Amino acid sequence: MASSKLPLAIVLLLSSAVILQCAEGKVCPFLCVQAEYMTCKSSGDEKLQPVCNCCLAPQGGCTIYLTNGSKLECT
Repeated sequence: MASSKLPLAIVLLLSSAVILQCAEGKVCPFLCVQAEYMTCKSSGDEKLQPVCNCCLAPQGGCTIYLTNGSKLECT
């Protein structure tokens, strides 16, 4: 009986290890700023459609320009 449960235990351990590696991500707050546009270093001076907050901005130095004239520097 124990020998038939061993392969099942191994499969469960391996599949949970794969799931944990695939689940790498970041938790972003659901807080949207009032933004007009966004620029990123990778796109030069092109005005891009803004994202809700810096957590959702692409990596590589983006800036979100707000409707009140201020800006958020995303790192």
